Amino acid sequence: MCLIMEAADDHVGDGGVLAAPSNFSMVEDGIYRSGFPKPENFGFLTTLSLRSIIYLCPEPYPEENLKFLEANNIKLFQFGIEGKTDPPTPMPKDTVLDALRVLVDVRNHPILIHCKAGKHRTGCLVGCLRKVQSWCLSSVLEEYQKNAGVKWRQRDLNFIEAFDTASLRQCLLSIMYRYHGYGFKRKRLVHEEENVQTLKPQAAKV
Repeated sequence: MCLIMEAADDHVGDGGVLAAPSNFSMVEDGIYRSGFPKPENFGFLTTLSLRSIIYLCPEPYPEENLKFLEANNIKLFQFGIEGKTDPPTPMPKDTVLDALRVLVDVRNHPILIHCKAGKHRTGCLVGCLRKVQSWCLSSVLEEYQKNAGVKWRQRDLNFIEAFDTASLRQCLLSIMYRYHGYGFKRKRLVHEEENVQTLKPQAAKV
């Protein structure tokens, strides 16, 4: 899905448009997902006021993307999960847990999750988040398949189904729901203060 919006900042002229990255959507307030952002998407990303990006690929971040992050004070959290593998290998549980620790910390919000296409690796991470949020399994798997389209992977569904939310709770000192009372109460997942390692944006090695 490519979202087109009326321009509202200095990155495009009056009457221009802003193009979202491929497969962009909102997961919930302060959490977004997409395919790999391209330079033509940078103007749109500035409208999200991002604090952080979770990048789920092992390849170095392109230099032009790193410059955009640095210019907008956006933290980069990289978790190198391989995409297509031969023979196929399951998602690395420990890496997904590390990514979830970053994702549930509202100090990192607003946050964008992406891999290359924004379907499989991103879908698995969001699926595990939904289980932490106590979604019913059928809804979790349905959301994954909807975003993955015809290229959904059975091994991803198996990973999400088998993911044990207790593992995340063992990694964190505490997980709780914080309610914001503006308009109506909204649940947001947070945990107590703890050190979170970040990757400082740096130029990709050629």
